[in-house]
Amino acid sequence: MTTTASTAEPVANARDLALAHYAARGVLEHVLARHGITFQQQVALRAALTAETPRTADDLVAQVQDSLKAGPADIRATLDELLAKQLLATDGPHLRPTDAGRELIAAVGAETTPVSARIWGGIPAADLTAAGRVLALVTERANAELAALTA
Repeated sequence: MTTTASTAEPVANARDLALAHYAARGVLEHVLARHGITFQQQVALRAALTAETPRTADDLVAQVQDSLKAGPADIRATLDELLAKQLLATDGPHLRPTDAGRELIAAVGAETTPVSARIWGGIPAADLTAAGRVLALVTERANAELAALTA
């Protein structure tokens, strides 16, 4: 982090954002590995689990691609892995989480909740609000740049 001359307060930059992301993701990936799934599998399974309506494979590919910026072929392979592990099941054209998939996400959540509380605890609400605004803007701008690069 850099500091401003007038305030000596840290000013976030792209590197700081990346370091925070990878530190938090590293914690999650450690937990996921104990449960035998990858980060991308967890994102796809959670997308199926939290959907308001049943999702097709194409729906899930689009949602995961929007979240992770991964290639469609990689995401389809991830869905196949979840089907093979019986964490997702086909229901006509839809993919639905199985009981085992729901239990896995619940177990991961139970394990990560106290860790998240330790990581995020004690951060003033005003700081979280400001960070939320900045992160939303960075995400919006980065998505626009990626869209321009891939157009």
